[in-house]
Amino acid sequence: MLVTLLVWAYANGVTSSRRIEAACAADVSFRVICAGDVPDHVTIARFRAAFPGAVEVLFAGVLALCARLGMGALGTVTLDGMKIAANASKAANRTEERLRMLAARRVAEHADADAAEDELFGQGRRGDEVPPAAASPASRDERIAAALADLEAERRAAERQREALAEAFWQRQQAGGAGAPPAGIEVEAARAKLERARAARAAQIAGLEQRAAGPRVAGRRRDRPRAGIEDYCLVKAAREALAKAEARAERKAAGNQDNRNGPGPVRNITDPDSRLMPVRGGGFIQGYNAQNVASADGLIIATELTRDSADTRWYQPMTAAAQHAAAVIAASAPAGPGRAGGHAIGLVLADAGYLSEDNLASPGPDRLIAAGKRRDAQRPGRQRSRGGQPWTSPAITAMTARLATPQGAAAYRQRSHIAETPHGNIKHNKGIRQLSLRGMAKAQAEWAFITTVHNLFKAITSGHLTAQTLAALAT
Repeated sequence: MLVTLLVWAYANGVTSSRRIEAACAADVSFRVICAGDVPDHVTIARFRAAFPGAVEVLFAGVLALCARLGMGALGTVTLDGMKIAANASKAANRTEERLRMLAARRVAEHADADAAEDELFGQGRRGDEVPPAAASPASRDERIAAALADLEAERRAAERQREALAEAFWQRQQAGGAGAPPAGIEVEAARAKLERARAARAAQIAGLEQRAAGPRVAGRRRDRPRAGIEDYCLVKAAREALAKAEARAERKAAGNQDNRNGPGPVRNITDPDSRLMPVRGGGFIQGYNAQNVASADGLIIATELTRDSADTRWYQPMTAAAQHAAAVIAASAPAGPGRAGGHAIGLVLADAGYLSEDNLASPGPDRLIAAGKRRDAQRPGRQRSRGGQPWTSPAITAMTARLATPQGAAAYRQRSHIAETPHGNIKHNKGIRQLSLRGMAKAQAEWAFITTVHNLFKAITSGHLTAQTLAALAT
């Protein structure tokens, strides 16, 4: 009964346990489901808190049901990300320094409280302590500690990555290679380039002076150098580049807000697993980035809730999950030819957020990934540059050329309709724009339940799931 109640509640955009309890007393459809026996909102909340682990089975079961009904057109599928708000406020974000202050303050408050209680009640137990099993695992202290630990781990990982990139850059420099320096060592790289230019000019001057002072050789000029080390053109250019790098570093150190795309590293003490996500049109939300693979007939066949604001690294994991879902659909589909799209994924469509050479070259189904940032989906392959510089990757160049063909453009035009329709149904038709559960495990389970409800009602509204088909499936 509770599963049916939650399915119907989410289908109608009612996600609060208190609102579901109220609807069970006032709404006829809710009263029919619970047979007039109104569940308490605490019962609903506890039942929903046990979603992780169980919802995945429900999602696969509904997907298999849709496949038995003849749904799941896999000829063309799309991969797209959707930002959804978490059950947390942006105002609850704290920097690492602020988290350390909060943690220290809470420790001091606990120490003061312990001292006061010891003075009032004496040492040892009072006899009215809360049982360990009843203690909340989501206390504020633990959430502050979790947010701080996660922020520290991210900072250390970023430092290790910067050190690795810097080491690789210096190795390329020693080997005579080229390339822009990674962030953080621009000034050091510019200073090293200036020193190399000075050393090269000094060696050049020494050679010219030695040649001028030596014996005359027929056909060899004996001109002395006209420009010194600091006046040499390459040295002056390197010195100007160093000055610009130092100026940029000073502006960055001063916290120049004009060049910032968002806040610095922060963590949310309400839901430490959620992140600040940039949204279309500007601004940020506190939430998650849901990765969804949708079939041509509107089913979400694979989904994953992530903390990454960027989509690029999720192409390969999601296509692998989609292929697993295709196997489930193939195993559950009715026998006989004629199913649109077949039992295997024929073509994957994705926007420019997934564009990378690794994603284009990875194994898996055929794919069309937009090579430009334009929102005009009918001309994705005509933008051949980023920042005025032409693409140099052979894989990206080949994808750009393919999207510029009439066949490629016609195939890619399907992406917007297939990818955005499930998102619009969830956000606008069902009114679900924010998750109710906190923490990655519970939030992921709730999102899987939301997509399960979408698939189930897609089967109902499309006319596939009727009393007759249910009876036939039961037999």
